Amino acid sequence: MFSAILTVLLQVTAGASLAKMGAAIGAAIAAVGAGYGIGRIGSSAMEAIARQPEASGDIRSNMIVSAALIEGVCFFAVITCALVLFV
Repeated sequence: MFSAILTVLLQVTAGASLAKMGAAIGAAIAAVGAGYGIGRIGSSAMEAIARQPEASGDIRSNMIVSAALIEGVCFFAVITCALVLFV
């Protein structure tokens, strides 16, 4: 009984929900990838500062620029997925 109801519901909403699910998965992958990338940048920067404390200013500025570029790509991906959801 439950499987029959589920089958009918899936057939009714298959077209619209798959696009929305794909957009949500795309936004999630972009956010997770950006978080992982920024975490790796921070980890590597702290390791580099620990090895060469005199270069901490240059390392920190490069880290901030790299993190900003990654965030820009992530925001673009999330906005694109939001457009797929709502347009």
